Amino acid sequence: MSPSPTGRVRAPASLVAAASLALALPLPPRAARAQSASEIGAQAARPPALPPAETMLRLASPDGRSVVTVELRDGVLHYHVARGATQVLLPSRLGFAFRGAEPLQRGLRLVDSARAERDTTFALPWGEVARVRDHHRELRVRVAEAAAPGRTFAVVFRAFDDGVAFRYELPAQPALGDFAMTDELTEFALAEDPKAWWITATRSMPDRQEQLYTSSPASMADTVHTPLTLQLQSGVQAVIHEADLVDYAGMYLGLVPGGGRTFRTSLARWKDGTAVQGRTPFVTPWRTIQLADRVEELAPSTLTLRLNPPSRVADASVYRPMKYNGVWWGMHINTETWESGPKHGATTANVKRYLDFAAAHGLGGTLVEGWNRGWEDSWVEKGAFSFTEPYPDFDLAGLARYARSKGLTLIGHHETATNVTNYERQLDSAMALYARVGVRAVKTGYVGDTTDQGHAHQSQYMVRHHRRVIETAARHGIGVDMHEPIKDTGERRTWPNMMSREGSRGMEFNAWGGEGGNPPEHETILFFTRLLAGPMDFTPGIFDLTLSRSASGARKPWEPRPRTTLAKQLALYVVIYSPLQMVADVPESYLGPDGRPHPALKFIRDVAVDWDTTRVLSGRIGDHVVVARKAKGRDEWFVGAITDEEARTVDVALDFLPRGRAYVAEVYADGPGAHWRDDPQPIAISRRAVTAATRLRIAMAPWGGQAIRIRPAAT
Repeated sequence: MSPSPTGRVRAPASLVAAASLALALPLPPRAARAQSASEIGAQAARPPALPPAETMLRLASPDGRSVVTVELRDGVLHYHVARGATQVLLPSRLGFAFRGAEPLQRGLRLVDSARAERDTTFALPWGEVARVRDHHRELRVRVAEAAAPGRTFAVVFRAFDDGVAFRYELPAQPALGDFAMTDELTEFALAEDPKAWWITATRSMPDRQEQLYTSSPASMADTVHTPLTLQLQSGVQAVIHEADLVDYAGMYLGLVPGGGRTFRTSLARWKDGTAVQGRTPFVTPWRTIQLADRVEELAPSTLTLRLNPPSRVADASVYRPMKYNGVWWGMHINTETWESGPKHGATTANVKRYLDFAAAHGLGGTLVEGWNRGWEDSWVEKGAFSFTEPYPDFDLAGLARYARSKGLTLIGHHETATNVTNYERQLDSAMALYARVGVRAVKTGYVGDTTDQGHAHQSQYMVRHHRRVIETAARHGIGVDMHEPIKDTGERRTWPNMMSREGSRGMEFNAWGGEGGNPPEHETILFFTRLLAGPMDFTPGIFDLTLSRSASGARKPWEPRPRTTLAKQLALYVVIYSPLQMVADVPESYLGPDGRPHPALKFIRDVAVDWDTTRVLSGRIGDHVVVARKAKGRDEWFVGAITDEEARTVDVALDFLPRGRAYVAEVYADGPGAHWRDDPQPIAISRRAVTAATRLRIAMAPWGGQAIRIRPAAT
């Protein structure tokens, strides 16, 4: 996160296959039996009974387990979704509402349908996995109003083994040219009332993603952000999100009044209340329902990547994953300032100190916040930053040269305070400056709930703005790390310079945030919610866990501070994925009294940031996560395990290792007596021989974790 004050329009694709016969899906018979009171109550919360379907089309995934059924009932288009024998969504309505016109939802007739199947594999320049298989079946359904004005649209459905997705196509047509969309009427009618993990998107805080997650029955949820993670009684997991968000408003989900457990899309707004402005031909983002039989199968999630276009970057190798440090944490603990003055962090001398530390410990770069004019006075309200003029005590070009001489890069910073007009005025010149001096990455920031013009943070206006930033940065060969971002919908496949983003409560909340900091279960929830959307710049690696180096001195146990053990801080480098991983503490926190590196720093030096394979070995949302990742291009695995407030022991098999080969596990575990409040520092470092037949017992202290490097025994 940047500092807190308190905290395309594309033409529709042509048909790729001839229309095939529709497959009827009969409704399952109901057994005659007595009903319990809970069942009667559940039925009362269901959507009202629908008339018989006039048309029914069924689309199944290649493995047959993910099924979407499309129905035209009484002139209204519906879809519903099942996972094996489990009904996930009941018939849910589709359509739009436009300003000055009747809703495009009723009185529809089927025009035609077409089917296709695709099975391809593509490589990622960086990611949780090196290659992604895109195997899906597609159904395209075109409908039109039976009466005047005769507007028409199509819905394209895709069924994957791990979920389903659909989007609308609005073709060019006399009855619908320029439009102002007031609502998208897509529904998600849940077949039961599953447990949900959510953060609110209400009028009071519509775009504040920096919240603690609530778990509740879905019917008790507020208007919420996506991804929305749902856990059904059968054990099926469902995650509702979106993909390929380009020229559209960001989607929230709100319960339909009186609809029990039916969610409807709720779109972020322009200042005038419009949701989407456009002209046909026009396509919407994909609405995605990721499905899994076990919670461990949710990650790694690549569904949104498969729904985005291929890369438009000629050479993505310039966007290299790395670990970095930076002039940042000191501001949050009040030992440095963004603005110029006696404690100014972004001075030439201080940044050289950070660069020297980065070079000595195998990092790739150093972030510098507060280097540019504009941080004085009420910067949050004004956002009157210069993005090309440094403070007098900061030598941008000289420091960039100094970084390059050590094999590093400076990471620039553009905080806007949501004064988007000011930023866009300088955007091209600011990116050109970075490219000219050799800054290879930029961290952007958007502290504020609405833009300077009054548009919502996730509005179409901001979606367009963020895409302009990404594309401008790509023209200059600059990677982007976005804070207070638009949500991640898989655009990193198309624009691999869009490397990481925030979009939730990160580490800085442990320095000054409410509720005393992030609670111990926070990261175990993030893994199965926010991180299913894409990488997160969480900024782990705090070694001074009592914040004894802060300007206010030693903290009381209940004051904001990292609620973790040291071993958990190491484990977060594996659990929370980002190709840009910050070594977030100030340099002196990684050194002992004698100036020698802390022994635990070796794990941060060794851990990879780019992966061939990811496997979740064990997990329960809100309780614990154990994940193993294989380093890209290296015969090394890293395991990260974290727990909540409970001490926990988890046995995991290492059967992902090649058979017949000997390995060494370097284990960084919670030491004797380790506890986040009383003594978070103890860490036990050990080594043991392991093979594919080994079962590891991972013991974690309350609020703790464990980090493991597994390397060939011969090295």
